[in-house]
Amino acid sequence: MSQGKWQDRKPRLTKREIEVLSLIAQGRSSQEVADALFVSKRTVDFHLANIYEKLNVNNRVKAFRRAAQMGLIPVEAFFGEVAD
Repeated sequence: MSQGKWQDRKPRLTKREIEVLSLIAQGRSSQEVADALFVSKRTVDFHLANIYEKLNVNNRVKAFRRAAQMGLIPVEAFFGEVAD
């Protein structure tokens, strides 16, 4: 049996979705992300909804974890070098 739909086919996140997810992963709120990207909070929430759907998750933490597992965002950028 398959280990999960997300492992069979890697979703593609847009550049903006990666930016949003990266800022969220730094602990920023939707409003803080909106301010940093010069967009509305509603636009950030729209991007988050798209990310959740593409990654088949329902919250920020799961989205970050799934994206990191799939190599869609660089984990080292947030936590430094990963120990072997």
